[in-house]
Amino acid sequence: MSDAKNIMLPLEQISAKILLIRGEKVMLHRDLEELYGVETKTLKREVRRNIERFLEDFMFELSKDEVENLRSQIATSSWGGTRYFPMAFTEQGVAMLSSILRSKRAIEINILIMRAFVRMRELLYSDKTLALKIEIIENKLAKQGKSLQQVIHTVNQLLEQPEPKLRKIGFRADHD
Repeated sequence: MSDAKNIMLPLEQISAKILLIRGEKVMLHRDLEELYGVETKTLKREVRRNIERFLEDFMFELSKDEVENLRSQIATSSWGGTRYFPMAFTEQGVAMLSSILRSKRAIEINILIMRAFVRMRELLYSDKTLALKIEIIENKLAKQGKSLQQVIHTVNQLLEQPEPKLRKIGFRADHD
């Protein structure tokens, strides 16, 4: 079995590197370099050699404002003095990277990254489904003249009530 098959990164670790920029879920080149085990110059060189594969919806460079916003979000003062703004790769761009970075590690990491994107999409879908169910419940309650807050309050009151004391089962002497 190859070393690439033994790569064990939790999906949460990869998912934490997926950011929302310009309304797109993306990964920055520095995180991809770390995961793939390649140098910045290698990744950027291969992307530039194959730039026709990386359309605007696959990869874009962050603007100065976006870089500043990221710095403030992750509380870092410097990105190592890079001369270029970071590249952001969408899910399709990450998939395209696997066609130009052909190492076994890149293939295995790419599979994990694709799974992380799918997992995030599933979570987003489940959140939307839950929000829709809550909205349906709110509409039904509104028709009955009740609000969701009233129902939540009632449920909380029921949850806060002490559990009733259970009688012991079995033979009891008179002094019990």
